[in-house]
Amino acid sequence: MAFWSKWLGGKAEKPAASAAGYQPSGGGTLIVTSSELEDALRSGNKSDSGMVVNTESAMRAAAVYACVRLKAGAVATMPLDVKRRLSDGIRKDASDTPLWRLLRRKPNSWQTPSQFRRMMQAHLMLRGNAYAMIVRSVGPGRAVTALIPMHPDRVKCCQNDDLSLTYTYTTRTGRTVDLKQSEVFHLVGLTLDGVTGVSVLTYAREAIGEALAMTQHGAAMFKNGARVSGALTHPGKLGDAEFENLKTSLDEFRAEGERDGKAMILEEGMKFERIAMTSVDAQWVESRKFSRSEIAMFFGVPPSMIGDNSGSDSNWGTGLEQKTNGFVAYSLEDDLTTWEETIHRDLIADEESDLYVRFNRAALVKGDIKTRFDAYMKARQMKVFSANDVRALEDMNPVEGGDVYENPMITVDQPKDKPDDDSQAA
Repeated sequence: MAFWSKWLGGKAEKPAASAAGYQPSGGGTLIVTSSELEDALRSGNKSDSGMVVNTESAMRAAAVYACVRLKAGAVATMPLDVKRRLSDGIRKDASDTPLWRLLRRKPNSWQTPSQFRRMMQAHLMLRGNAYAMIVRSVGPGRAVTALIPMHPDRVKCCQNDDLSLTYTYTTRTGRTVDLKQSEVFHLVGLTLDGVTGVSVLTYAREAIGEALAMTQHGAAMFKNGARVSGALTHPGKLGDAEFENLKTSLDEFRAEGERDGKAMILEEGMKFERIAMTSVDAQWVESRKFSRSEIAMFFGVPPSMIGDNSGSDSNWGTGLEQKTNGFVAYSLEDDLTTWEETIHRDLIADEESDLYVRFNRAALVKGDIKTRFDAYMKARQMKVFSANDVRALEDMNPVEGGDVYENPMITVDQPKDKPDDDSQAA
């Protein structure tokens, strides 16, 4: 309270324009009293549906969890190749470099490469940023030896006057650590200022909050039997005692759904009339379907890939292969490019500019053996792949004579040697 009073020049009241929430030139709401501060902290993440939407609660929404699991899993399991440019058009695996061991074997002392990439991609999707502290070796070259992930909520990124970046990390004990730009591996999603990414939860809060509210409503409805499934009619008039007895027996009958489907005994000529699904119930079911599609739209995922088959997904294609290609081209490619360019910027030194990394996009069709081998055959016919190239992609040892780039479907007859004149004379 003293801070706000001092900031206002010793006056502990709002300006005259604060009836509807005074906003200074920088935006936001001016908070004067401690109660207003508490209300802002409590309702800062609430949606109009009344549900608190943050990274923890959002993952309880099935559509959000499915989108994050799908894209993070794709980034985590797709092979990441580290290559070296030897000359124009000549590439070679750089498996002898510290970067290859870092990205393909051991990013830090407790995580596997897939665990590290899956967690960082989840941070990138939910918070717009993913951070990892860069640990370098001592000595010449200062190669990167480890990447220590940092929780995005504990990292603050600021741009200095010289346009360099400074990161402040708050540990679990409350101690702050200042890091230079060269000491942080920073993945940035969709950004509006060019420095930090924006969180999807900020813009999808209403859609996610609506999904959480409908899920909570559905759970309460099935738990308590809140939906009216029928009506009881009595030929006479019930007294207060009879009405309470009937109400108690009905509550016991439908409590927790234990007697659902069993017969109910009616007395004194009462009749039961079933009520079909109301328009409100039908609208609730349709709203849940629309909510899933809307959340999938925010994350750039085809609804059918998260289990929502109510739509046609015509923009992504009709078959599984077409949907996969559309998912890679219009959604996943953005994340893969972000990873590749960030690794090149933060983890590859200038003197190693011949190194580069690239995800193997073809691995997404690894499970479809027919499609995979059809692609191999076309590559062999076009002289793009040799037999040993195909065997290397299938993790098989090379064979003798398998490095020839010829169409295996065409047999070229070699010309026979012509006899010389002496042999003809003989």
